[in-house]
Amino acid sequence: MSDETFFLYDDTEKTETRFVSFMGKNTRFDLAITKTSRHYGKSLVLNMLGSHFAIIGQDDLEEEGYLEHAFNLTEEDAMELREFLAEVI
Repeated sequence: MSDETFFLYDDTEKTETRFVSFMGKNTRFDLAITKTSRHYGKSLVLNMLGSHFAIIGQDDLEEEGYLEHAFNLTEEDAMELREFLAEVI
């Protein structure tokens, strides 16, 4: 790194990551779910097929339109993802 690099933070943390793939009615989900203390108990959820990700907690699952927007999903597909995540987050 150059002398001009200014870090806001540079932390290393042990995390737990679950990789899971499932087929919904219309959409396949290939997810990496990373649990860390970094985001106030929320999980980092990456959909590796669509290159979308979001930091998600139970409160986010209840927010109308959150998953649809974050993962570019239809309402039906978002409901399937929401039901799955509600059990694992």
